[in-house]
Amino acid sequence: MPKSHVYQVLRSGQVRVNSGRVKPDYRLRVGDRVRVPPVRMAAAAVKPAPKPMALPIVYEDASLLVIDKPSGIAVHGGSGVSYGVIESLRAQRPQAKLLELVHRLDRDTSGLLVVAKKRSALVELHRMLREGLVRKLYAALVQGRWSGGAREIRAPLHKFVTAGGERRVAVHGDGQLAVTRVRPIAAGDACSLLELELLTGRTHQIRVHLAHAGHPVLGDDKYGDFELNRALAKEGVKRLMLHARRLSFVHPVSGEPIELDSPLPTDLRRYAETHLAIPVGRL
Repeated sequence: MPKSHVYQVLRSGQVRVNSGRVKPDYRLRVGDRVRVPPVRMAAAAVKPAPKPMALPIVYEDASLLVIDKPSGIAVHGGSGVSYGVIESLRAQRPQAKLLELVHRLDRDTSGLLVVAKKRSALVELHRMLREGLVRKLYAALVQGRWSGGAREIRAPLHKFVTAGGERRVAVHGDGQLAVTRVRPIAAGDACSLLELELLTGRTHQIRVHLAHAGHPVLGDDKYGDFELNRALAKEGVKRLMLHARRLSFVHPVSGEPIELDSPLPTDLRRYAETHLAIPVGRL
């Protein structure tokens, strides 16, 4: 059943817990009595079979592979997307015993994405991510001139769902601890190029932290400046200007250090070179 339909049934009061209405974020407790109305659904539409994508692979061995994901491609199916990177990889490699995402990138974020080919590698990389042993650096073009130099943004993030069933995140005192380290690379009147390091891994962390700091990521259709985004679209900028550019970690099986880099995508690099007084072609 689509999430939007679930939320509609909840909002109309047809779902009752202990004979009372509840909001979508209510967490069930032992002993709760739940009434769910009969719901009629049309026959599910047949999803198109995943098709192999031409995904640039920057590293691969027997335990894992790392993809340089383009902007605009989801990492997995769902939320209106029939299939994504992982389903395409599985269709492309039917002989593979296991292919699992180690972490995620937003659909419109480009850059390095790790996929595990062995369960042992997946479990170990998840442990390393929890313990902060994987270094992830991003590059972002943001609105306005960044001032104050390098610093950390510490602002708790709270996840919620809009009335339309869309997942969002906001800075809120009741949220989870989130820390983003920011280092400016170049700053101009119209935009700034920043390097960002995730010290925690919350949903939409970079985008929400930068918007909270008054410098939303260019092209951000959830947390950005919508009027500016429309103007940028007329210039040909039709993507989120956020790129996962560097990964550093110890190989989960061999123990060897892994350092991977992805250069700025052409569209992001050209915009930076045009609006900032530095050549960033080798970044």
